[in-house]
Amino acid sequence: MPNARFAQLIERAEDALEAGNADDALKIAQEMLRDEPDDVDALDLKAVAHRTAGDLQEAVDTYERLRQLEPKNPAWVLAEADLLVREAEDDRELIEQGLELLEEGEALIRGDEELLFESELLRATALNQLGDFTDALKSLAVALDVDPHHPEAQLEQGQAFFELARFDEARRAYQTLAKEYPDEPWAHHYLGLLAERRGEDPKPFFEKATALAPDDFPPAVHLDGEAFDRAVQEAIAALPDHAKPHLDNCVIDVQPIPSDDDLKEGGISPLILGVFRGQAIDERSPVQASDHETARITLYQNNLERFARSRDELLEEIRITVLHEVGHLLGLDEDELYERGLD
Repeated sequence: MPNARFAQLIERAEDALEAGNADDALKIAQEMLRDEPDDVDALDLKAVAHRTAGDLQEAVDTYERLRQLEPKNPAWVLAEADLLVREAEDDRELIEQGLELLEEGEALIRGDEELLFESELLRATALNQLGDFTDALKSLAVALDVDPHHPEAQLEQGQAFFELARFDEARRAYQTLAKEYPDEPWAHHYLGLLAERRGEDPKPFFEKATALAPDDFPPAVHLDGEAFDRAVQEAIAALPDHAKPHLDNCVIDVQPIPSDDDLKEGGISPLILGVFRGQAIDERSPVQASDHETARITLYQNNLERFARSRDELLEEIRITVLHEVGHLLGLDEDELYERGLD
């Protein structure tokens, strides 16, 4: 098949992808690969089409083939790592695989500023997803040294500052971002969260984020105090019978958001939905009095209300959060809760 024909097919496939038709793009890639099984442009097109269609494993396999064909081409390492990190959602194993690929590709990008920026930004994104915000800031420092005004890098930096409770730095980062990119909804959303923490009115910021991206930032669902407490009591009543006796020495309370003192204890996000404090029952020593002090489960109402997109979803999330924290009381760790669908 002549190169001109390939160029026409690629153009058609790119048009199909732009129109959201991944199946047509994939058919074109497969047509090209029937004639040239190792054509890298066709394989790249195939990987992108699979990714667009949500076929993660097929896309990964195709990038693996590209890396075999061109082992010294950093583009395929970065493309596969990008796929793993950005499409992994909450799959820590996939994100960690992406980080491993970035490590493997370091030697290939040496001396190329553009690739260095891409690699460090992707590394920071992965580290933020894994909750390693301190190391994420190190990678972001490198990326922002290359491109100080890149909006995604600024967003990731603001998030890392926010999650580390470095709120003044987070505010400066998001104010700069909002000034340079006034249509960036995440900047306004986080400025609202930061205003809330300072006791200021967050509504103008949240409303701006909603106006810019209503699907991402729908108005928060709100329950008055009585209705929220009732939802908590209903969640407690729905607990398994074997768990209920252990609540006799456990207080369940509701706060708007985690306080600065909460965050100083470490290990929790300002956006956390609930937290358990105390000794799990399976770790209590019969001779250690402090192990038997009253435990506490705290639910954070504002965070829960922002997390949900409807009243029914909020009620369900309250139920899940209560069950999750009671699981910690009973001695279940995060992996065990994840396996039970209570993450």
